[in-house]
Amino acid sequence: MKTEILTILKEAEGFVSGQNLCSRLNVSRTAVWKVIRQLQEEGYQIEAVRNKGYRLVQAADVMTEAEIGSRLKAGWIGKKLVYFYETDSTNLQARKLAQAGCPDGTLVVSDCQTAGKGRRGRSWSSPHGSSIYMSFVLRPSLPPYCASAVTLIAGLAVTDAVCRETGLPAGIKWPNDVVVNGKKICGILTEMSAELENIHYIVTGIGINVNQQDFPDEIAAAATSLRLESGKSWNRSALTASIVSAFEGYYVKFLQSQDLSLVKDDYEKRLVNLDAEVRVLDPKGQWSGICRGIDKEGELLVEDQEGQIKTVRSGEVSVRGIYGYV
Repeated sequence: MKTEILTILKEAEGFVSGQNLCSRLNVSRTAVWKVIRQLQEEGYQIEAVRNKGYRLVQAADVMTEAEIGSRLKAGWIGKKLVYFYETDSTNLQARKLAQAGCPDGTLVVSDCQTAGKGRRGRSWSSPHGSSIYMSFVLRPSLPPYCASAVTLIAGLAVTDAVCRETGLPAGIKWPNDVVVNGKKICGILTEMSAELENIHYIVTGIGINVNQQDFPDEIAAAATSLRLESGKSWNRSALTASIVSAFEGYYVKFLQSQDLSLVKDDYEKRLVNLDAEVRVLDPKGQWSGICRGIDKEGELLVEDQEGQIKTVRSGEVSVRGIYGYV
């Protein structure tokens, strides 16, 4: 009921009477009053006026099931929402839910992670009240080799949502690092359970630095947050809902084509290294070239010094800018 009341108050242009809420939700005035009190205790500014009802003055920056649910638009991703105030990792919880048979499109969100991980097992700073930690459970009817494309789709969705919600110049450093002004704001980790020819499930986890004002010394030089780059705080639930919407749109196109051909142009528009010189960090030997975009499989296309186009696979090598991270 909390989600429903929040949604009604957000959609209303003015006051909503207590009787109106009771009638629409088929509950008592006492039940409505209790929910209003709970919302106020969570930080929502709700004005209550006799003979007028209730009016949402200001939404709080809280990550709760009710707040996130009230912002999600009708769609299949996030229709099942699982929320934790604190958990070890949204990816770990999503994997448990997937193994237990949760539906395709299940969304797992937490306000804090105690064991967040990035690529190659690196830890991911996950404090309370400042970031977004979310994971999708996906069950595509596709061969396992298609799964890596989902990571690029997630990066594209985050970039679109950040640009839309904050106006910041977010871009993608291939394959899936979201950056603002040359520093990383987002980590994405995709894991899969599969057999030789079919996928059981994919779990894609996203961690975004939203309102942090400082970082551990080991990552401070390369990491930033939306708040540090903009000078203002942002509503994490609104950004979460925007990411879900963008991800669903791109993912549906991916399912239609079974590759990235329908989103390739969108991805390349966000690619910060496009037509710029990059250094390919290959264990067999480093080399430099000009980034020419991606192919439909999500591999990076790099033109070497002889003018030959080479494909670079994510997971095998790393790509950096000539003069730094980007």
